[in-house]
Amino acid sequence: MSTDNNTETASTQIEGLKEKVVQAIKLVYDPEIPVDVHDLGLIYEITVYPVNNVYILMTLTSPNCPSAEFIPSEVKDKIQQIQGVNNVEVELTFDPPYSQDMMSEAAKLELGFL
Repeated sequence: MSTDNNTETASTQIEGLKEKVVQAIKLVYDPEIPVDVHDLGLIYEITVYPVNNVYILMTLTSPNCPSAEFIPSEVKDKIQQIQGVNNVEVELTFDPPYSQDMMSEAAKLELGFL
């Protein structure tokens, strides 16, 4: 095999794993809002490293969110359940602050903002 094929295969595997990570994140809901955290726009960054370590940078709807402990740990748990994932790091940030503009069209429709 040439190096190009190996690089392409690794890249394809990372993209496939990233898609599984997105699907796992879509199983996590803010208990006060009937929309998943991905469509709410709470996920700022998803990085899958070549050794199948996953890094998530996310926020919450508010720094005083009553689910502040629950949501990030549930995101981490869902991702860790994906076969082949080695390590998951979830980092919480409030910069930039969350706004409703970050929601997907589907979330805005679901919540009656459109």
